[in-house]
Amino acid sequence: MNETLLTVVGNVATTPVYRELPTGPVSRFRLAVTPRRFDRVRNEWVDGHTNFFTVWANGPLGANVQGSITIGEPVIVQGRLKVRDEERGGQHWTSADIQASAVGHDLSRGTSAFRRAVRRAVTAAEEQAQARGEQEALDEPSFEIEPEPVG
Repeated sequence: MNETLLTVVGNVATTPVYRELPTGPVSRFRLAVTPRRFDRVRNEWVDGHTNFFTVWANGPLGANVQGSITIGEPVIVQGRLKVRDEERGGQHWTSADIQASAVGHDLSRGTSAFRRAVRRAVTAAEEQAQARGEQEALDEPSFEIEPEPVG
């Protein structure tokens, strides 16, 4: 199957929205991508047109996105492009979504500290509920972050 795979560099434009669904965790956020080029005539950098993408991250990636990125941070997103056309309220809307396979901070613009996510053990009751397609309300998050060493 032919899919449009892309890598996009931009800034997080909205706070990631996190949801626990029966199929697993999902996060979404908007990504602003503005190309810059050097104008030799004016001898300065100029911004091009800003494109906005809705980035969707599922499963462990969704949980990690929620705990790792905030508005304004520079990120690199790799994934599949999906362009949607729809009618809403009598108006035509076109949106460009990216189903992310990877999201990370753009280290050419700053530093970041990596913390490995630890997946908690799934109980036998949770496995049975998942097999039946049910979603149980859990008191604890699906993924926990290891604390950073002190000292």
